[in-house]
Amino acid sequence: MKNSRNPESIHAPVAPYVHQIEITGPCKWLTLSGQLGMNQDGTVPENPIEQMKISLENIRKNLEAANMEIKDLTKLVFYLVGEFEAAERRKVISDFLGDHLPCTTMIYVVALAAPAFKIEIDAWACKEM
Repeated sequence: MKNSRNPESIHAPVAPYVHQIEITGPCKWLTLSGQLGMNQDGTVPENPIEQMKISLENIRKNLEAANMEIKDLTKLVFYLVGEFEAAERRKVISDFLGDHLPCTTMIYVVALAAPAFKIEIDAWACKEM
């Protein structure tokens, strides 16, 4: 069973996420490698927001391949290079997640595996059995 909580003893979340998710009982775990903003054909758009959309779509496709859904996500870690307009970034993430709120972390880094990459997203998911 997954129980999401925002303890009253700490600040409210500052974006679409939840502070903690407690998992009890049997579940199937899925851990993804960092997902880049790279299309299936290997192309990488220059626009960082477009890369974010592709990265999130790659997460969705990985979930589907494991017979899982967005609602099964428990943690996302965003690694960003350069400027991502905050309001636009939040909208893309909110549109992807819908009503689901996983735990999240957002980190700005100097570089990723290649100069073209502006985002990489780690993801963890748990499907109750």
